[in-house]
Amino acid sequence: MSTSPRSRAPASAIETAAVDERVRRSKETVLKTTAELLAEGGLGGVSVDEVARRSGVAKTTIYRHWPTRSDLLMDACSRLGTEQEVPDTGSFAGDLAAQLTTVARLLRTARWASVVPSVVDAAERDADLATILGRIQIGHAAPFREIIARAAARGEIPANTDPSPMVASLLGPLFYRRWFTREPIDDTFVAGIVAQLLAHAAGAAPGPV
Repeated sequence: MSTSPRSRAPASAIETAAVDERVRRSKETVLKTTAELLAEGGLGGVSVDEVARRSGVAKTTIYRHWPTRSDLLMDACSRLGTEQEVPDTGSFAGDLAAQLTTVARLLRTARWASVVPSVVDAAERDADLATILGRIQIGHAAPFREIIARAAARGEIPANTDPSPMVASLLGPLFYRRWFTREPIDDTFVAGIVAQLLAHAAGAAPGPV
């Protein structure tokens, strides 16, 4: 007895789903391995040969999804996560301290912290990487911009406060210590940055008329 196309459809759908899942797993494995190599040796430490060897995914499969090494690096770098939950402690000072403490911890522990310098270097010569670097920096700044906007709405700081200098004065010292002086990024240092910014903000705020 013959089987109708309709009765064969479920099996075909299952087979397709299984193939899709294998493809997804292999892509995730390749990207995870690439991220590990990036953390170990920066952009220069990644080769398709080494990704294939360490991941166990065939080079032909890798090239099927990423035709060139640059394509693979672009995809891996675009996944350098900076998304963070924005704290809401009820005060400007508390929010700044909580968020800056989170960034300091990530700079000490997160994999992307060791990768960013090589991306910064390559971005000088690669417009696509420069775009990705810009997205990374926007991701770092976004929680602070939300905190500053919230504080302005509550009247804790002037409504016309420009967030850009504030964000730079908060993140700049952390980045400087992490990637230049290699000095500790501890709670005392973080508290000092917040205190300095709050003192400046208080001095800049208009006094009573």
